[in-house]
Amino acid sequence: MAGRLEGKVAIITGGVAGIGLGIAECYVREGASVVLTANHNVKGGETAVHKFGSKQALFVQQDVSKEKDWQKVIEETLAKFHKLDILVNNAGICGNLVPIEEEELSDWQKVIDVNLTGNFLGVKAAIQAMKQTNNSKGSIINISSDASLVGFPFAPAYSPSKGGTRLLAHSAALSLAHRKIEIRVNSVHPGWIDTPMVPKDIYEQIIPEIPVGHVGTPQDVGELCVYLGSDESGYVTGSEFTVDGGIRA
Repeated sequence: MAGRLEGKVAIITGGVAGIGLGIAECYVREGASVVLTANHNVKGGETAVHKFGSKQALFVQQDVSKEKDWQKVIEETLAKFHKLDILVNNAGICGNLVPIEEEELSDWQKVIDVNLTGNFLGVKAAIQAMKQTNNSKGSIINISSDASLVGFPFAPAYSPSKGGTRLLAHSAALSLAHRKIEIRVNSVHPGWIDTPMVPKDIYEQIIPEIPVGHVGTPQDVGELCVYLGSDESGYVTGSEFTVDGGIRA
């Protein structure tokens, strides 16, 4: 069934590579207009807009940890597409791969700023925009991680930051629902996905741990996000969706 997001406008942070680009590809296929953001990968943003077409896609350079950058993204989104239906809080970083006692405060803070504070600022900005332009309706999707459900021993800040995005989705969903505001908030928890963030040289180690026998693709996450962004998921809020090939089953 095509056109599941026809007429909808979505912001996808970190939307020019990896999981974010996979989500964007699924969204454009289903008829959504997309605003893609990235902090450093400007070339990737330009390439994505060329691929999707400037009528249906916009790239905005953004540091998700800066509130002024969120204001810029919202302003440019509304200037081009006039409303906001969906926010996918996808941008994230892993941080240093060190034992926790060797973690530098500066690295810890950077990961928290991007992965958690960035999600908070996105939720805040999206709710305000949806109230102003979309009759207080919409869908917010926090891309968290399997590492928010269990400890991830190799990157000390990653699990705490992703656990925060998970509970942020719960809290925001309840806050909105109790006030009868029709903006839904859910979280998605990918496992091992074939992206540049996962080094190829560890595939032999991780694949035996995956019950289905292979890593996932960005499109595997994207298809779920289509459902969560569409009207089909109108009764779904404050929920967690794991995309990990059965690791947490």
